[in-house]
Amino acid sequence: MSLRQASDAANIAQKRLFVGLLGISLMLLVFSAGLAWWVVLETGNVLTRTILAIVLTVMVVFFILMGAGLFVMVWSIWNEKEIRRFQFVIYSVISVLYPFSLSFGKLFGMREDWIKNSFIQVSNHMVRTRLKGRPAERVLILAPHCIQWSECPHKITIEIENCEECGHCLIGELKRMASGAGARLAVATGGTAARQIIKDYRPQGVVAIACERDLTSGIRDMKRFAVIGVLNERPNGPCFNTRVDLRRVEEAIRYFKDAGELVTP
Repeated sequence: MSLRQASDAANIAQKRLFVGLLGISLMLLVFSAGLAWWVVLETGNVLTRTILAIVLTVMVVFFILMGAGLFVMVWSIWNEKEIRRFQFVIYSVISVLYPFSLSFGKLFGMREDWIKNSFIQVSNHMVRTRLKGRPAERVLILAPHCIQWSECPHKITIEIENCEECGHCLIGELKRMASGAGARLAVATGGTAARQIIKDYRPQGVVAIACERDLTSGIRDMKRFAVIGVLNERPNGPCFNTRVDLRRVEEAIRYFKDAGELVTP
């Protein structure tokens, strides 16, 4: 097996984790609703049963939509295609079931960062299929402040040009990469600042570099924007002199700019 094939296989396995948890969450919710319906049906009066029938009808419609969205999501991931009419349903499934999936996964002994990593892979895939063939003119590379060398005296969160490209960190490389691709590079001090940068610039594509927690939170909050998440590397621990695989960043930029193929990070 080639390195590329091994990477693709790993990405597929990562996506399956989150999709599987979505399916389990939906089934458990259906089971819980059915159990509650049975209890009320056995113990309630006529009025309670009437109200229950109305609530049950709404819940059946809801679960059918959730199931359809999940099915289309799996089909889209498997076939690398998008079904536009179901995009709203798919994102609704993710929004509604994400908290349950995270809780159930942790209950089953899965690490939280594994689940969030899998969510990021699925989200990257959905962005890739949604924008396939439509190049973006405004692309924003959003990097966390912790990727800057901790002893650097220059303030780059306000003005990226203050970076002197000394080579102690990857900001200089990202700066040159952004300039060469016609993209904009910004460095954020935190999630709130990152969201404000996106809202102010309103890019057509965002290459966001961060840890699992920040990427997951940002992608969910900024779902109106096309965000491809690239996980950072933390050889010195979290939030301190972090790094990133520049090849992944370059691939994401190229995808947005050329609407080409992307190896999902």
